[in-house]
Amino acid sequence: MRVGAVITAAALLVSGCRQGDAKGTPLASAAYRTSAGAVNIYAETGANNLAPAAAKAVPMVYVPNSRGGTVTEIDPRTYQVVRTFPTGRVPQHVVPSYDLSTLWVANNSSNSLTDIDPLTGKEVKTVRVDDPYNIYFTPDGKYAMVIAEARRRIDFRDPHDMTLVQSLPVTCKGLDHVEFTADNRYAIATCEFSGQLVKIDLMTRQAVGYLTLDPDKWTNYIPRQISRLLNRRKRRNSAFAALMNVPSMPQDIRSSADGSKFYVADMKEDGVFVIDPQKFERIGFVKTGKGAHGIYPTRDGRELYVTNRGWNTIAGGRHGPGSISVLDPTSDTVVATWPVPGGGSPDMGDVTADGKELWVSGRYDDEVYVFDTSTGRLTHRIPVGREPHGLAVWPQPGRYSLGHTGNMR
Repeated sequence: MRVGAVITAAALLVSGCRQGDAKGTPLASAAYRTSAGAVNIYAETGANNLAPAAAKAVPMVYVPNSRGGTVTEIDPRTYQVVRTFPTGRVPQHVVPSYDLSTLWVANNSSNSLTDIDPLTGKEVKTVRVDDPYNIYFTPDGKYAMVIAEARRRIDFRDPHDMTLVQSLPVTCKGLDHVEFTADNRYAIATCEFSGQLVKIDLMTRQAVGYLTLDPDKWTNYIPRQISRLLNRRKRRNSAFAALMNVPSMPQDIRSSADGSKFYVADMKEDGVFVIDPQKFERIGFVKTGKGAHGIYPTRDGRELYVTNRGWNTIAGGRHGPGSISVLDPTSDTVVATWPVPGGGSPDMGDVTADGKELWVSGRYDDEVYVFDTSTGRLTHRIPVGREPHGLAVWPQPGRYSLGHTGNMR
């Protein structure tokens, strides 16, 4: 067994749920409460707060090159590429396991996962798994949730050997990303190709509701439809046009630190929908930038970085108007915008363990961006393989991983 393969019992206990108050309102786990009694689900992910298993890992940035079928490793101390090695076809995300002992590369089109040992940065073995677009883990660590996007289901699997336990079919299209409520009772997933969210009861492992993210028709949706009609000749084919003919295209989803609001990056609407995760309803919208895509909390959890990919479609060109928006969840306003000089396509990534840098893949520019979080300045552009996607910076602070490129708690 690898060093750090087992989390202590105390760490596992913190993910337990409380039933609720007298009014039936779900309460956050006691482990998420600060000394003042406030809820902060990111309380254990502060700067350099590494778990023992993570602290032993070799510092590395892992970049899955979706069109290249490879992963590029970058030394974050020198900003130099260490090596690029083959995985399976269309690697989408590099995902830290719940117990922090493994990094899983989700090889979407090869129906496989590549197991990387974070202590060495070397690949260990390949595991067969159907249609792994992304991977998440239930807050109690009992199941891996493999997002089988094309098959329209979530596969609950053993988190260690990925043996299938249960498949949960959903009726929405394009399952992508997942966030968990502060009480650990529900997961909410985005459905890119039907403009919806789906809410899942983690106790019963069943879908309990769907929410369509309708944009404001007069200020956004109708003008966008007119633009599409005027530019029909630019569409690749009828299938592509049909895929894009949805009111919205939700991508990443993340919670505010207090758990009261979820933010859903929407690629077609150029901003984030604000959702009440308990009532499961839309409560707001914040404009960020073109092609809003990924969301990452700062080390103190007080702000969110939103990556704006620069394109409203599932395929883009080079040097688009990509940017990073800094979102204040308290006021639901953008407090800063960081441009990519000369254009770019910031997609998925991570904040470094010390919180001083944001690393993001440049999806359509075959490069990786490094931003200084204190100034918003782009400090490095590092060439990688074709269409880099779910970049992971490792190690990350936190007691355990809930999946994606490092949704830590």
